[in-house]
Amino acid sequence: QVQLVESGGGLVQAGGSLRLSCAASGRTFSTYAKGWFRQAPGKEREFVAAVSWSGGSTSYADSLKGRFTISRDNAKDTVYLQMNSLKPEDTAVYYCAAGARFGSPRSNLADYDYWGQGTQVTVSS
Repeated sequence: QVQLVESGGGLVQAGGSLRLSCAASGRTFSTYAKGWFRQAPGKEREFVAAVSWSGGSTSYADSLKGRFTISRDNAKDTVYLQMNSLKPEDTAVYYCAAGARFGSPRSNLADYDYWGQGTQVTVSS
């Protein structure tokens, strides 16, 4: 079964940090662009960050630049999202995704072909 599996979510106080991981299983995604998205209750899923297949190019939502960092380890077929200085408004389910059609980082949900099940991140004030 082809899947992406997120981990690393949890409850953290405002100002804290979390590192999310997304590992692939069932097939390799090491040549795919990868991204992180999030969805808060009652809101649409939104773009967080993306990385090219090589890891050499990244893209971020403007509001998150400077606090979040995306990276990948193709040897482990894993993508990471380091989140610092977390705020209550960062509370959401975070999803990773992999896109086969483009090697560059993309912010459009429709560009991604595979999705994980999500991991909950809750930031308390």
